[in-house]
Amino acid sequence: MESPVTEAGTKESRVTVCPHCGRRNRVPAEADGTPRCGNCHYALPWIADAADDDFARIAERPGPSVLVDLWAVWCGPCRTVSPALEQVAQELAGEIKLVKVDIDRSPGLAARFEVQAVPTLLLMDGGEIIARQAGAAPAPALRSWVRQAIADRKSVRREKE
Repeated sequence: MESPVTEAGTKESRVTVCPHCGRRNRVPAEADGTPRCGNCHYALPWIADAADDDFARIAERPGPSVLVDLWAVWCGPCRTVSPALEQVAQELAGEIKLVKVDIDRSPGLAARFEVQAVPTLLLMDGGEIIARQAGAAPAPALRSWVRQAIADRKSVRREKE
């Protein structure tokens, strides 16, 4: 499967190919709501990079659940899981946002999230961690983990109402 990201763009945005119509769209790192194709209005995969200085603006905003990938350049499993995470972001477009954090460039976030192994994956909702997993996994397992955590979160919310 081709990666949804065709150009790195800048830290503030990436160029993403719409999985529905194939049109290229610039997707900002931070925005309200969820990104949609300018041509067909299909939900776009949302992938962004964040660091100590902009993580709150990019990953803790209201909107879809955020899958945080805490990784390192020197980490082999991190390079292995990255395409699987991008595939999950494409398959769950409109439901999640994938935020990648290089822990060597973001020591504050590595400390905040108590990263002891990379990759470490966090699933966040409204800035709150709802699931955590260390290590690489294939796309189907990641997709299942994300969907289950989101479903559990919705179930807890319904019980509180």
